[in-house]
Amino acid sequence: MAEAAGSSWHPLGCRRAPSSSHRKTKIMFRIHSLLLLTLVAGLSATSPVSLANPDTAAPTSVEPSPDYPKITLPPPAPKSPAIKDSKSTADHGKFKELQRDFQSGPEVTQACLECHTEAARQVHQSKHWQWEYLNPQTGQLLGKKYIINNFCTSIASNQAFCTACHVGYGWKDDSFDFANQENVDCLVCHESTGTYRKLPGMAGHPPYKDVEFPPQSGRIVKGVNLQAVAQSVGKSSRRNCGACHFYGGGGDAVKHGDLDSTLTNPGRYLDVHMDKDGLNFSCGECHLTTGHEVPGSRYAPTAKDVDDKAHMRGKDDKNPATCQACHANDPHRQNARLNHHAEKIACQTCHIPEFARGQPTKMQWDWSTAGKLDQDGKPFIVKDSAGHPAYDSKKGDFRYESNVIPTYVWFNGTVHYTLRDTHLDPTQVVQINRFDGSPDDGQSKIWPIKVFRGKQPYDKATQQLLIPHTFGTEGDGAAFWKVFDWNKALEAGMRATDRHFSGEFGFVSTEMAWPITHMVAPKEDALRCDQCHAPAEGVGRLDQVPGIYMPGRSANPWLDRAGWILALLTLLGVLAHGAVRMVAARKGARQ
Repeated sequence: MAEAAGSSWHPLGCRRAPSSSHRKTKIMFRIHSLLLLTLVAGLSATSPVSLANPDTAAPTSVEPSPDYPKITLPPPAPKSPAIKDSKSTADHGKFKELQRDFQSGPEVTQACLECHTEAARQVHQSKHWQWEYLNPQTGQLLGKKYIINNFCTSIASNQAFCTACHVGYGWKDDSFDFANQENVDCLVCHESTGTYRKLPGMAGHPPYKDVEFPPQSGRIVKGVNLQAVAQSVGKSSRRNCGACHFYGGGGDAVKHGDLDSTLTNPGRYLDVHMDKDGLNFSCGECHLTTGHEVPGSRYAPTAKDVDDKAHMRGKDDKNPATCQACHANDPHRQNARLNHHAEKIACQTCHIPEFARGQPTKMQWDWSTAGKLDQDGKPFIVKDSAGHPAYDSKKGDFRYESNVIPTYVWFNGTVHYTLRDTHLDPTQVVQINRFDGSPDDGQSKIWPIKVFRGKQPYDKATQQLLIPHTFGTEGDGAAFWKVFDWNKALEAGMRATDRHFSGEFGFVSTEMAWPITHMVAPKEDALRCDQCHAPAEGVGRLDQVPGIYMPGRSANPWLDRAGWILALLTLLGVLAHGAVRMVAARKGARQ
């Protein structure tokens, strides 16, 4: 039969006839094609955990925002403006109880208690006062009193130095009276002048007169004006909280990686919630405090908030410091696929793409090299190009990093610690703390963490971590920072905890994990699809996380084979159906 005028060539090689039956065939072909494409797309998305974001794309590395600041080292206690205009009905500067010269911090507390009669008792029940926490899930007794970390190691025998970050006065040894209300330090959390500082070595007291600090440094720290400070009290600010939390572990940005002095007055690029020109949140906006008990815990954090709706903050027993407390579990109102991601992925994983974006954070601390002296027999410090210590005779070798990509793990909120009595395997890296979690327990999400690596002393005979006595006053013949003798320091540190030291010690590699939850970036800087869904192994952010199947990266031979077979059968069905319709259409045209 001659070719009909105006006919066209079909992609499958068949002649088309310009008839009504042809139009029906064309429609049916398009329907079958659409079904085929839908099937293939569905097969590619089939996985135990689907981690695709089809609406966004970005490069595999994240560059800092254009207004990223030059890294500088601010003074330890920078003054900042108030977080919000005061709404208080009381001006403490007019209180007669505060119109006098105070000689000590406890005298100020005594004056505070004349009005705030229950405040000290409340503080006495808090983690900030007790420095201990009994984990109900693991049964482990934790807190600064008991754990051994891999940066400053332990407060035992070093209380006078470490308790500069305690909310109290006078904790220099085991004789400290935890029941004395006047030992509570009200000012460290509530003063607003920016001049109140507690110095290491003073057992939680501020300098009451001008003092050279560090000793023999030539630097003079001004004595605090207690009257002015007492009259300035108000709600706590980022600077108040940061006085300890920004500088914990030995200096600015050392410990956490997502907490440092740049959060005192951050821009939007650094934290969208604390942005000084935006929401300007204080720490208490999330860590909503009642009766001086601050919610949020590094020992038992809420890894997965299962409530579908935002909480009535302060009206129930839920943790107000979770993202879900405000944003619920479906925060992406116009993107259901991202909400599906949020079922298995912590908000922080996508919205904190790097930590240490304000200051470099310490990532490694090697105590085994400590104790070297110069040619004159004196301790020395070597600094890196950014001015951070790379070596300190008192502490060993360090490594700092900026804009660090987190490590990602499944986490269900349960943390196990290696404690003083825990036996270890020195041939393996010792996990100071271990995050529980799996893709199958129904309680876990993929979390970003900082992994802090160290090398610290252990007892070769008992195979337990050792506690060194580091800080000492003049004449202390055992403090490592005075005599640089590990045997004497370790013997004194263990004796302070009523534990035996065999005299045989070595150094073991350790790791400690810290969940990353601050420095929330603007949404435009959140992770993009191909930063996880990378085509090659070793490129995507989540390549080392077990139990996930990601389109664009993962492959399952059986699933792939089944998918291709099903797709082929579907294609054959479409072709067969199309051929039948074509034959039928031609027969109809002949008639």
